[in-house]
Amino acid sequence: MRLWRALERRRPPGLGRSRAWRSPLRGPWLTSVFGAVLLVALPVVIVTGLLSYAAYAPRFGQAFPPDVGWLRLPYFDWPTRPVWLYQVTQGVHVLLGLALVPVVLGKLWSVVPKLFAWPPGRSIAQVLERLTLLLLVGGILFQIVTGVLNIQYTYVFGFSFYEGHYYGAWVFIGAFVAHVILKLPRMVRALRSRPFRDALRDGRPEPPDPDGLVPAAPRPATMTRRGVLALAGGGGLLIAVLTVGQAVGGTAARRLAPLAPRGGYAPGPGDFPVNRTAAAAGITAADAGERWRLVLTGARTVELDRAALLALPQHTAELPIACVEGWSTVQTWTGVRLRDLAAAAGVPEPASAHVRSLERFGAFNQATLQANQVADPDSLLALRVGGADLTLDHGHPARVIVPALPGVHNTKWVRLIEFRER
Repeated sequence: MRLWRALERRRPPGLGRSRAWRSPLRGPWLTSVFGAVLLVALPVVIVTGLLSYAAYAPRFGQAFPPDVGWLRLPYFDWPTRPVWLYQVTQGVHVLLGLALVPVVLGKLWSVVPKLFAWPPGRSIAQVLERLTLLLLVGGILFQIVTGVLNIQYTYVFGFSFYEGHYYGAWVFIGAFVAHVILKLPRMVRALRSRPFRDALRDGRPEPPDPDGLVPAAPRPATMTRRGVLALAGGGGLLIAVLTVGQAVGGTAARRLAPLAPRGGYAPGPGDFPVNRTAAAAGITAADAGERWRLVLTGARTVELDRAALLALPQHTAELPIACVEGWSTVQTWTGVRLRDLAAAAGVPEPASAHVRSLERFGAFNQATLQANQVADPDSLLALRVGGADLTLDHGHPARVIVPALPGVHNTKWVRLIEFRER
């Protein structure tokens, strides 16, 4: 067509120069191997990410972003069993997402000639294909960069991480699905085009391909395709080893996780991560001291001090607490069952419970718990951890701990629990 010929004559500087990409290793086979790995792994990252959003109970308007229109996931009660559910789903999401970074970079390296090809297409169909590729590459790089910055608590971008990451995920998902539909037959043909072992050992260029991935004037190879795959796979494995300790939890495991953003605090029962300290929340020892009272509301209002709570039947449970950044810890918690407090407020079977903190500001100074979360026998208003009183940073005088609940919804410095009837 005349349009495509005109575009070809008006090439922007730096685009369309095939001689700039001369590695003989590039080609459909290597690109397809990277693509096959991502085709298996990326859906796991996507599903665990969406499950993380669902765990925040968006029906109560407390997931971020709260109003997503037609992108809303179906509402369902986030389960409390198994107790390690959120620990595993979020740990896998963060750990696998980080480990895939070298694989993503390897895939981008293998297709870089395609990204800079000019003209961008010789038909409307090719232009649409390039558009999905642009959204795919831009989407995955956006998710990686914002996710890594969030893990390290570095918010240099001028928007909410939660909103950007959620909407960015849907842009990427749409582009990913379209790309798979368009490219899956080619990927299968490329993988079947030569024996796997022979292709690994070979450093010679593949036959010319219609996508232009094989260089027209290749340089001599400096490594085999085995070396490229080992470099990407070894990089992913190294990242996983350096971060898995924070997902497993425990003092010993954290020593093996130098990339973990949160370390311990004081030796003893309180030696586990803290996202928001009492000082950052504006909580003083006086706020949590003798004047502190817990207010329960429901069919009746009950006010309890810490001594009265300690006089109630105590229950002990070993439960994990996990955060969206990927870290987790398993601790032994002791306190009063939430369902016992609901009964004390005259609501033995509440539809939900709204918990408020002494913290006056902050996105997570309150949380709403589902009926099944209040009723679980291991859901506690915890007063002690590891056999010792909670420290101020860990929520003294009392905090919520619920099985499989995201860490920020295990509200600290609790001052009020409103039990709502069905």
